[in-house]
Amino acid sequence: SKLTSLGQLEMTWRSRVHFHPLLVRVLHKSRLRYYGKPEKKLDMPYQAYFEVADGSGMMSMVLWNSLCPEWYNSIKVGTVLLLEQYAIKTSYPFKTQPTPGDSQMKRFATIEINLNVRDPPTKISIIPEEMVKPDWGLPEVKYRFITRSELDHLPNNHSCDVIGLVTFVGRAERARKREHGEDFWLYRWAHAIDGTSDQPFILELFATSQPEVFEHIHPMTYLVCTQMRVVRDLTENPSSTIYLTTSNESQIFITGWHKGQPYTKDTKVKNFIQWTKTQSEADQMKKTVIGGYYPFPRPPNNFLKY
Repeated sequence: SKLTSLGQLEMTWRSRVHFHPLLVRVLHKSRLRYYGKPEKKLDMPYQAYFEVADGSGMMSMVLWNSLCPEWYNSIKVGTVLLLEQYAIKTSYPFKTQPTPGDSQMKRFATIEINLNVRDPPTKISIIPEEMVKPDWGLPEVKYRFITRSELDHLPNNHSCDVIGLVTFVGRAERARKREHGEDFWLYRWAHAIDGTSDQPFILELFATSQPEVFEHIHPMTYLVCTQMRVVRDLTENPSSTIYLTTSNESQIFITGWHKGQPYTKDTKVKNFIQWTKTQSEADQMKKTVIGGYYPFPRPPNNFLKY
């Protein structure tokens, strides 16, 4: 069928009601958002953002309501989609923006693609990777992996991806989203090493929409975290309190989930796998810890400073 591109959409969307099909690759995926309220009677008040791209650039795509339980788990980073009968709306200005792996990629930020059950009923097709043709010109998924030795030189709020061998994982803890609210964030702390530094990555992992991964992080697993943000305490001793926290677009993968993921081709990931082959499993096992209370960043040594 006749296809359109994201670039053409941006130029012509105001003058059209019906749009030609789109062929795009998913580059980023947000966590699932529940926006239900007691007074609103919606069956499935869910929403998820994806950043999708073709040869012309990148644009946000929003999956709404009952399409979320149907499609959210099937649409992964790297998935190629054929979209038909979608709607175009002006962008929501306050949404989070992931940092693209390819800094040269053009971003269409004024509009977004909306996928709904009706008005119009969107048709979504997943194209298997082996059927994707090079002449479609779809971009590859690119990452920003860093090693632990590089972390000390990165600024606050820098976006990066990491891979490491888990040496510690804490229990799941809860923090209130708002001071007097009843909603909680669920998170856990983890340490991962990659052989480039004596220090581990300290990771604050909030529950993404991947409970099957979040609940099974354990020592000695290979952990990949994407779209992490650097957090530095710039006031006291900057080097002692540097850690990474998840963002709205973070994805977490553990041993058993890596097969077929786009990051397996990344050079730093391959270097890490080479390093793990030189390590003795028994030696590393002795250094691992699980559970317990992990206060971080650590409180000061004396009560006056605290």
